[in-house]
Amino acid sequence: MRIGIVCPYSWDVPGGVQFHIRDLAEYFVRLGHEVSVLAPADDDTPLPPYVVSAGRAVPVPYNGSVARLNFGFLSAARVRRWLHDGAFDVVHIHEPTSPSLGLLTCWAAQGPIVATFHTSNPRSRAMIAAYSILQAALEKISARIAVSEYARRTLVEHLGGDAVVIPNGVDVDFFAKAEPNPEWQGDTIGFIGRIDEPRKGLPVLMKALPKILAARPQTRLLVAGRGDEEEAVETLPAELRSRVEFLGMVSDVDKARFLRSIDLYVAPNTGGESFGIILVEAMSAGAPVLASDLDAFAQVLDQGAAGELFANEDADALADAALRLLADPDRRAQLRDHGSAHVRRFDWSTVGADILSVYETVTTGAAAVATDERPGFRSRFGLARD
Repeated sequence: MRIGIVCPYSWDVPGGVQFHIRDLAEYFVRLGHEVSVLAPADDDTPLPPYVVSAGRAVPVPYNGSVARLNFGFLSAARVRRWLHDGAFDVVHIHEPTSPSLGLLTCWAAQGPIVATFHTSNPRSRAMIAAYSILQAALEKISARIAVSEYARRTLVEHLGGDAVVIPNGVDVDFFAKAEPNPEWQGDTIGFIGRIDEPRKGLPVLMKALPKILAARPQTRLLVAGRGDEEEAVETLPAELRSRVEFLGMVSDVDKARFLRSIDLYVAPNTGGESFGIILVEAMSAGAPVLASDLDAFAQVLDQGAAGELFANEDADALADAALRLLADPDRRAQLRDHGSAHVRRFDWSTVGADILSVYETVTTGAAAVATDERPGFRSRFGLARD
């Protein structure tokens, strides 16, 4: 099958959507499919052979963060050329409502289109206001996928229709078989995320840290991610700052080793999350997880059975839960065992097969979709009846 995948966000700035698209593309390549990914990228960005650059992106505030997107007449021309050259059997667009390549592709593409919705934002005024602009493009979509129930809810409330829920995928064995790094072992708490993005929750963790260190002065916080390190610790008393170690950006291999090494992974995110891929990666690596009680996180963590939850933005609750877990190796082992079993449902062997099934359905049933000849098909994939 010839598969075209559209990435809305810049390939050179790591993020969950980019990682999802990369791993999905490589899963299909391993199965023998022809895959091309269209993505924004700076001129000097090293690209895998299956990625086609749509040119540089610009930073745009989006869903509580800053996304690097690509839009405009030049981008539209590149989209049309990519579609023409690819002659794809199916085009898979991620985040088709963002002002980026996905929307341009929706307007330009012909034939079966699959769209994946990642965003969870139940109060998106922008999406509501843009509905009339988006409607014509969205009506061309053959099947809709949401990465979580919360992304599906955002879609339903703002755009109508429905979607089948297929979660983000992870190569579970890649994390499970990683070699721990002795330098990161021994009473360590881990955090991975953009340091300077408040919704990732590092300020909440920093606020909890003095209470943790008062009870367990030997504990270290290891932080992986880009951002201003001095600003991140400025709220900490000076004598505690040495207990925080910044690792900067880490490779995929080192991320897996990091998660295999730490005693506790903390996800203090404060909102705007529709899934929580880092939680799946941590569980895959066998790291006990402590996360804020966002709805999406609770769902990924099996409502607290595969990882403990604390009240969102409550630094004292975070500290109390972390101290309890650090002092209880049996509970951490219990979380590790449950998480390792629970996470298998997110492995690419399952997720990729489900997505491929959607592709096969929309390609073999394209004519039937147009005439509503297949009972239940349109409702299953979130399409309104004409």
